[in-house]
Amino acid sequence: MKKISLLTLLFSIWTFGQQTVLNQKIQSIISNKKATVGISVLGFENGFAYHKNADKELPMLSVFKFHIACAVLDLVDQGVLSLNQAFLLKESELSADTWSPIKKKYPKGNVTLSLNEILDYTVALSDNNGCDYLLKLIGGPQKVQEFINSKGVKGVQIKVNEAEMHQNWKNQYLNYSTTISAVRLLKDFYDGKILSKNSTDYLMQIMLGTKTGINKLIEQLPKNTPIAHKTGSSGKYDNDLTVAENDIGIITLPNGNHYAIAVLVSDSTESDAVNCRMISDISKAVWDDLNK
Repeated sequence: MKKISLLTLLFSIWTFGQQTVLNQKIQSIISNKKATVGISVLGFENGFAYHKNADKELPMLSVFKFHIACAVLDLVDQGVLSLNQAFLLKESELSADTWSPIKKKYPKGNVTLSLNEILDYTVALSDNNGCDYLLKLIGGPQKVQEFINSKGVKGVQIKVNEAEMHQNWKNQYLNYSTTISAVRLLKDFYDGKILSKNSTDYLMQIMLGTKTGINKLIEQLPKNTPIAHKTGSSGKYDNDLTVAENDIGIITLPNGNHYAIAVLVSDSTESDAVNCRMISDISKAVWDDLNK
């Protein structure tokens, strides 16, 4: 019979107790909500883990722009692309019928932007035109899937771009992830197992500057809390259905420790405000639990 050290036993008891309290808090937040809510939390330094509906394959929406950015930066690491490389975005490549700060700033298109600028627009501002340009540049969604597969990431499927999701809202279900996959990917990314150190640091800085979803993971955390995150949102469709309201990220605690959190809200008939508040309340509950 394998012996268990006292320290290991005490840590196991503490972790179980912490998970139980957190689960009670989270259950009170999501109970009676007409939605599927996937949640995963992973402590980087202490190995703390919490999961609820973590194996459900839930639509990512713009969260997949993190995966795309990783695939693009892998090509930068290989020397195939350069962050300073300039690209001409033609008017025909900038759809007006989508969320696009690029289109808003350059309504007539035919603008030259560096790869660095396109990545920043795509991740920090969640630009859909920038996203599809990057996908076209690297060979389509299948190239992102191949990259993700090569890193041993499970529970993720990327099949369509933003334009295809806009053609038929049901296509949004084709790009999915489990929350446990999301936090494990964030941990591997942080540990330098996905990209080079330079590319990891670069993408972390972009995600720390994310300007979307201020009413989600970050809303109730102390001001100036470092949170490198990527959001996603579908809007409303048939019978007031929200396909997804999402946020995933890496959060730094005051003591310098880190944790990854993924909250994916799917198939909700709650209001947009309620969906976002669920993410915000869950984030606050996790923060309070880990910041002790």
